[in-house]
Amino acid sequence: MTVGDVPPNAATRTQHAIRLLVLLRVCGDPVGGSDPAGMAQVIRSERRLQALDFWLRNPDYLADELVTAVEAGALDAGYLAVAEGLLTDPEPAWHHYPMPKWFYGAYEEVDDAFAILQAYGLGLVRRRGVPPKPLRNQFFLTEFGAEKADELAATDVLSWYSQQAQLVHKVAGTDSGTKLKERQYLQDEYADAVWGTTIGSIGEQVTQRLALLSQTAPAAGATPETTGGIADETLE
Repeated sequence: MTVGDVPPNAATRTQHAIRLLVLLRVCGDPVGGSDPAGMAQVIRSERRLQALDFWLRNPDYLADELVTAVEAGALDAGYLAVAEGLLTDPEPAWHHYPMPKWFYGAYEEVDDAFAILQAYGLGLVRRRGVPPKPLRNQFFLTEFGAEKADELAATDVLSWYSQQAQLVHKVAGTDSGTKLKERQYLQDEYADAVWGTTIGSIGEQVTQRLALLSQTAPAAGATPETTGGIADETLE
């Protein structure tokens, strides 16, 4: 079973909220300065949040980023096995939730999902900026939300989210939302998608890249510890 073999899923609002919670915990920056009290982490750009969510929802695109990082020498060749697991293991395939493309690339409204986090005291949205300049949303994870995200990461049934988010964090680094979108637009399937339509899978192309690279890559060191093909790293 591969990502391309499983029919696209329609994520629920609750699943979307869980992804946002996990992304804030794994990929969020430390708070400081004039940030609200009681907050643990923050993602200060919706564009960055959307780009991170795209990789979390699309394991084939995430796998391709891992392959690219191995080719560039940024990751050990052991991550080729992790990338292959993203394409072939059941867990990532069943959690494949394609996104529609709009003006700035992959986009799905986060208001309803984030409202769940706010209702339970897990997250908070604040706007920054001074008119007439556009106001920007900042997405905060509360201290209570960080605690619950860590509990989720330790739960067998839901730990997959946190494990895959660690890979998203690894390939995204500190790049801005604009930079992440530019990287995603390098994929023809992404760039050529018509506005309002679902961005298609690149699973077959990534499989071909893996096959070619596995023949030429130097012998890998220790393969990263995995759970179901996903790098198993401690949440920061």
